[in-house]
Amino acid sequence: MAPRTRVRSTSLLALSTALGLALALVTGCGNSDGDTDDAGRGGDTVKEGPPVVVVTTTWEGAFAKAAGAQKVKVIVPQSVHHAPDYDPKPSDLAAVAGADFVLYAPFEPYAAKIKEAAGSKAKLVEVNLDNDADKVKAEVARLGALFGTPGTAAKWASDFDAEYGRVAKDVQAAWPGGKSPAVVSQVFTAWSAKLAGATTVGTYGPEAVTPAQLAELSAKKPALVLDNAHMSTGTVLPDSGAQQVKIVNYPGNDLDLLSVYRNAGIELKKAMAKAGGSAG
Repeated sequence: MAPRTRVRSTSLLALSTALGLALALVTGCGNSDGDTDDAGRGGDTVKEGPPVVVVTTTWEGAFAKAAGAQKVKVIVPQSVHHAPDYDPKPSDLAAVAGADFVLYAPFEPYAAKIKEAAGSKAKLVEVNLDNDADKVKAEVARLGALFGTPGTAAKWASDFDAEYGRVAKDVQAAWPGGKSPAVVSQVFTAWSAKLAGATTVGTYGPEAVTPAQLAELSAKKPALVLDNAHMSTGTVLPDSGAQQVKIVNYPGNDLDLLSVYRNAGIELKKAMAKAGGSAG
């Protein structure tokens, strides 16, 4: 996912026109369809039942679930390619009204407007959406402390370490010729280069690649280009011979963050196999 600092004016207009209807909906609003229930684990101290967490996207939702949230409502449908372009609906505002926490990313500036419009007393929590392993674990631990579920967050981190290590080992065993591949990475997919144990020779984005950058990056002769599926502009280095890998940052509706690493591993192995064949 690539941050954008500009939100379409229609998004704010939608919030304004939806406010009246939203206020009519908030009375008696509870958890709606799309909640994800996950049994709590020992070691957590949740006061007066589990918190209700509303998140803007499945990415924040996966962080919340990993941290121990049992009731998670996702606002932006997974089908929306770029979350900041989403136009909030009255039902979104109503969902926020019943939340204890609202999780959002800094490139989703309408999140604060959603909370304000719905009159929610929920705690607004900015999440650092980065799938780098160390940053993920730090955020999950922080959210676990906020939710009162540190035991679940710690257990998830342990499971994450084991699964991340397995995927990384599997991917690195597929290095072409047994050598760490040289890669060019979009700035928001750098975590996948780390997963692959690759040698990053250049980065690009979030803006489109300029002709000068194209020449510079192609000259580095990367084996792979790790592209951001959420803001792809097509083939990044068309004449370099590099295999382009589509990296997806968002989990599915099951909010399983580990699936993001498994899927990236599969795509990386496929690309490495092709790169190895081309080199041969």
